[in-house]
Formats: sequence, C-alpha cells, structure tokens
Amino acid sequence: MRKRSAHVSLAILGAAAFGLAGCKSQETDASAFPDEASCVAAADQGSLFFTAEDCKTAFAEAQANHLETAPRYDSLEVCEEQHGVGNCGGDPAAQQSGGGMGSIFMPLMMGYLLGSALGGSRGVMSQPLSRTANGGFATPSGDTRLATNNGTGKMQAGAFTKAPTTMGQPPMSRAQVAQRGGFGQTATSRSGGARVGG
Repeated sequence: MRKRSAHVSLAILGAAAFGLAGCKSQETDASAFPDEASCVAAADQGSLFFTAEDCKTAFAEAQANHLETAPRYDSLEVCEEQHGVGNCGGDPAAQQSGGGMGSIFMPLMMGYLLGSALGGSRGVMSQPLSRTANGGFATPSGDTRLATNNGTGKMQAGAFTKAPTTMGQPPMSRAQVAQRGGFGQTATSRSGGARVGG
C-alpha cells in the first residue's frame, strides 16, 4: 500500500511539471528520470508504458543524442552561466578528435525523457536533459523545460524532436549567447515544444 501511495504522488508531481505542455498538438505519455536505474525501477513496477529494456535502449539513445546535439560553449564560465555551476564539462567528442577548435564545454546530461511512440506502434522516444541556470531541466534545444527530472505525465510529441547537431560545430561565445538571449532562446519557434516548470 505504501508503494502505491508513493507512485501516485510521483505521478501527480510529474503531471504538474508536464501539465502546461499545451493542448493543440498531439500529446504522448512521458516520463522523466535522473538516470537509467530510476527508469528500470519504475518499469519493474509494471504500470507505465515502457519496459526495463526500453529504459536501457532509451538511455543509450539519449546519451548519443546528448553528445551530438547538446549546446557547446567556448568557455566553462559561459556554459555555467547558462546551465549552473558544476553542471558543465569538456566536450568528449572534441577531446577524442584531437581538438583543433580550442576548448569546448557542454552541459552534463542530468537525466532523460521517455515518450510513448505515437501512431499505435510499440516503443519509446527519448531526449536527454541538462540543467538550466534557474535549476530546472531542458532538452538540448531548450524548447522543452521541466521543473524536475523525475515525474510522469502528458507532453507534446514535439518535445521529442531531435535538436540540430552541434558536434563538430564552433562553440558559442559569450557574445553569441547574449545575442540569442541565452540558452534555448533562438530555437523556441522551431519545433513548437513546451516550456513547462522552472
């Protein structure tokens, strides 16, 4: 009985976080998790739209997506201004390629989203999450923002649209970030995603 109460509370918290996702575009079931183990634990309870295997596959996809599409900055300071102190690291792709583009920093992946595939097909969609400067979470484009990385609810399917590739591209400078108005400010009209929570 206690486990069920905790699950219901989690669902309510998640629904509040996802609740402002809009009502005109197609919605899908969605869940956010801080890590793969949390997802697997939820799947093992058996009441959600995904399995433990889906958690593992989606986590691997989210990691690859994060490496390919996370915003990149030319200094740690600029990255931390956009994503919070301690939430950024070096670009592993630039380090493996031997650089040639100077120092590149990107936000750390701090969780991931799972969405139920649309059109009646079995399967899940995924998106990586990183921190925002105000303590929330966002997808790589910044189009979808969440107050928490742990919850369940409904979300626009557009939240799972893959962001443009940033890997191999020149990192953004402080001036470029300021010109755009900060993380996620230039892409808001691209996918029709949601701004929810923090």
